[in-house]
Amino acid sequence: MSRKCYVTGKGPSSGNHVSHANNRNKRSWGVNVQKVRILVDGKPKRVYVSTSALKSGKVTRV
Repeated sequence: MSRKCYVTGKGPSSGNHVSHANNRNKRSWGVNVQKVRILVDGKPKRVYVSTSALKSGKVTRV
C-alpha cells in the first residue's frame, strides 16, 4: 500500500527513537490514509486520502 495522500501529497516522516539512555535509532511515522472513492475530473476514482484532507472537506466523496 502506498502511504501517500493523493490530495495533499503527505508521505511518511522520519525521526529518531530516543531511549532513556539517549540512544538514537531511526524510525518513521506513517500517514493516516484511508482508501475512499472521490470525484477526480468528474469521475469516481478509488484512491488513498489522508484523514486530515477528508475532515477539512478538501475532497468530495462519491
